[in-house]
Amino acid sequence: MIRLARLVWAAPGSLLGLLLAPFFRRHRVLGGILVCEGAAWPRRLGWRYKAITLGHVVLCVDDLDEATLKHELVHVTQYERWGPLFLPAYVGASLWCIVRGRHHHRDNPFERAA
Repeated sequence: MIRLARLVWAAPGSLLGLLLAPFFRRHRVLGGILVCEGAAWPRRLGWRYKAITLGHVVLCVDDLDEATLKHELVHVTQYERWGPLFLPAYVGASLWCIVRGRHHHRDNPFERAA
């Protein structure tokens, strides 16, 4: 029952991830997490990061290595804790970093925890 509640709470992020999943070449499920790999288009749009987690969906531009998977699984846990509030909280934390003269990604508390 708790697992179901976590899935539902993180569902808004997961739905966004599922919308993007078809644009990745490879798909697999690892422990209830959909992992999508292989897409050149994010880099063409200026995306500089290797992967992004949206709920229970991990989108990885290249092949997902163990270190990146471990990092992204922390974000899955954060989505399970914050649910639909995660994206606004993450953006808010990034903006707070910028206001304080820090790096929006590297100094973001959600990234530091991961």
